[in-house]
Amino acid sequence: MADNVAEELQSVTIRFAGDSGDGMQLTGNRFTDTAALIGNDVATFPDFPAEIRAPAGSLPGVSGFQVQFSSLDIHTPGDRPDVLVAMNPAALKTNLADLPKAGTIFCNKDGFSKANLKLAGYTSNPLEDGTLEGYKVYSMPMSSLTQKAVEELKLGRKVADRCKNFFALGVMFWLYERPLEPTIEWIDSKFGKKPEIADANRRALRAGHNYANTLELLPHTYRIEKAQLDPGTYRSIAGNEALSLGLVAAARVSGQNLFYGSYPITPASDILHELSRHKNFGVKTFQAEDEIAAIGAAIGASFGGAIAVTGTSGPGICLKSEAMGLAVMAELPLVIVNIQRGGPSTGLPTKTEQADYLQVMYGRNGESPMPVLAPSTPADCFWIAFEAVRIAVKYMTPVIVLSDGYLANGAEPWSIPSASDLPKIPVSFADPASLNGDEFMPYGRDKKTLARPWAIPGTAGLEHRVGGLEKADGTGNVSYDPQNHHHMVMTRAEKVARVAQDIEPLQVRGPEQGDLLMLGWGGTYGAIRTAADALRNQGLSVAHAHLRHLNPFPTNLGDVLKSYDRVLIPELNNGQLSLLIRATFLIDAIGMNKVAGQPFRVSELVEKAREVLNLKTA
Repeated sequence: MADNVAEELQSVTIRFAGDSGDGMQLTGNRFTDTAALIGNDVATFPDFPAEIRAPAGSLPGVSGFQVQFSSLDIHTPGDRPDVLVAMNPAALKTNLADLPKAGTIFCNKDGFSKANLKLAGYTSNPLEDGTLEGYKVYSMPMSSLTQKAVEELKLGRKVADRCKNFFALGVMFWLYERPLEPTIEWIDSKFGKKPEIADANRRALRAGHNYANTLELLPHTYRIEKAQLDPGTYRSIAGNEALSLGLVAAARVSGQNLFYGSYPITPASDILHELSRHKNFGVKTFQAEDEIAAIGAAIGASFGGAIAVTGTSGPGICLKSEAMGLAVMAELPLVIVNIQRGGPSTGLPTKTEQADYLQVMYGRNGESPMPVLAPSTPADCFWIAFEAVRIAVKYMTPVIVLSDGYLANGAEPWSIPSASDLPKIPVSFADPASLNGDEFMPYGRDKKTLARPWAIPGTAGLEHRVGGLEKADGTGNVSYDPQNHHHMVMTRAEKVARVAQDIEPLQVRGPEQGDLLMLGWGGTYGAIRTAADALRNQGLSVAHAHLRHLNPFPTNLGDVLKSYDRVLIPELNNGQLSLLIRATFLIDAIGMNKVAGQPFRVSELVEKAREVLNLKTA
């Protein structure tokens, strides 16, 4: 298009939607990485179908990827998309309600066949019957134009049609002035062993870009300038990848090897995949035959002196619970990662939820407390993994990390830390030379942390018992003495409680006292922070605090809570943190609960906060 003048925008939210085989996740990731490379702040929300192989064109098979990219500092992937890219009728039908009126729709016209319309439950074609009146609709024959772009390669219709996601990506790249070169380099790397596929995807990408450039219906392009991020080296990172790298980094600074035992389960499997790539950093991964074997191997690795981790989701935590109690009884350092998903039972495997908090707090037999940590953003998954290893080793205790599907799959810019800036994690193993002829006491304790010695098996002079039976304090011999059992239960609880002396005070964003505190944890951080900021911009006295340590709580939490007239706790569960806050601090906390497999929208939180403050909706 000649004489194009770009319109300046601060932020845009795009949702790519199509069949699970249409490559929408790949398309969204390529757009995200390009935006991050340009210097925009980005936040993403991949939304996978729960059906493994839903019928093509059906509503349950729709896969979506939402990305917000901005010249501002953003913390969510956007409440609603400004632009919907729909590859077929099912994608349009499942996502249209989220698109505001006057929003923009790009449709693959070729996908709106009679068969696909019927599968989606349409009795007529929405591109022609007025259904989309009030929207800006650009209907493009993406499939046939892609076929034409790659016809010289003679790939066959089915193979060629798989490239149409790159055609759609090319259109979006032109519309928002994104360069093609990074994606072309990625295509060459990804499909280097299949040059004809690489060539087809390159052609489709350029065809979409050229088509948009010559399409007179599009008035102009849009420009989103770089965001003003803190100085540093950045990359786009998803939560599971960040968590994996945090575990590797923690093991490296501790000077020990990392062992990860896991059974594949959505949405935790990516951690196993990522860690398996880092054998050169002393990482050993074990894909076990079941969840129990995975944690059993991890406990064995911890007994042997490794930084030991096991990962799963809620159903796997159920299966691991007995062995988690064994780790508590043996007092061994172990990190247990739970990437939460919708439940109960198999539930919603690909949807996010925060409903495992009470499970990891109390879902084991006997009194078996553990520290519980929760990351707040995809990038924070790196630091929470690091923190979990530090606590586990220092206090000789299993530690639980409660991430969730929203954080695990979402991505944002991550400021890559320098290795020299990472805090140290000192590891000290028991040394027979320090005994001076005295008997080794495997359950003797550090006076400050109550941690017992970490004794490597096979070391002469350090022989001791491990197992699930109660131990005599000091000697570690099996003991059925009632007073000893009471003492050991209280000692293990006190050890976990003392972790509070070793964590940072809770930070508050906003006024230090006021009308309303919005208290959250986990993946709700971005939405709550954005909502609280918006409410303060309306002149309201609203603050936000976010818990990263869920057990024990930060020592100043009680004082923070008492500084506000009302406390609102938004959670993606039926009120689990609210229950513990009310019981622990005896305050009338107000729960805002959502159990829909979807994250909070900022608008929902703003509306609820105004309701709590007895104000009309803005």
